[in-house]
Amino acid sequence: MAPSNITVVGRYILTPAIFGKIENTGRCAGGEIQLTDAIAALMKDEQVLSYEFAGNRYDCGSKFGFLLANVEYGLLHPEIKSKFAAYMQQRVSKI
Repeated sequence: MAPSNITVVGRYILTPAIFGKIENTGRCAGGEIQLTDAIAALMKDEQVLSYEFAGNRYDCGSKFGFLLANVEYGLLHPEIKSKFAAYMQQRVSKI
């Protein structure tokens, strides 16, 4: 189990020192180099800040999460929300 309920959304502003940390970060079981491991190493040498926000997070790495994010965006967007909501209502009535 993960040691916290905090997640990384995937937007970073890092110093150039991160590249050296990435080069020295070992590969995980899947053979990938995890950026979060390099950031943890960077934290030993310099301050790393984060921003906690309130809101929804969608896993856009999955097809379902990507679709959820787009539906939410469409329903909130000031220029298209009315038209999109009408489409969604019409579409749902056919299910």
